[in-house]
Amino acid sequence: MSDTQDPYENLKITTGVVAEPNTSRANKTGSWREYKPVVDPDTCINCGQCETYCPDQAAKPVEGEDFYAFDMDYCKGCGICAEVCPTDAIEMVREEG
Repeated sequence: MSDTQDPYENLKITTGVVAEPNTSRANKTGSWREYKPVVDPDTCINCGQCETYCPDQAAKPVEGEDFYAFDMDYCKGCGICAEVCPTDAIEMVREEG
């Protein structure tokens, strides 16, 4: 038998409580971003891959145009859109300030 004490012996396990559930639409998450997506409208083929894979639903088609843009209030800058873009029309650029 070992003389070392189990560090988890007196660990109190609790459950988390969500007092008021929300969605990312209620909680603007764009301020978390270090990088932002910049779309080249001439390269974008309007395929919608960015919108499909965006975890925050920040990618939206520009009305009357053939390219997508991002709602910076909700974009966290994860870069998934740039990774899935088949034409490399999205470049992740470091945020200023």
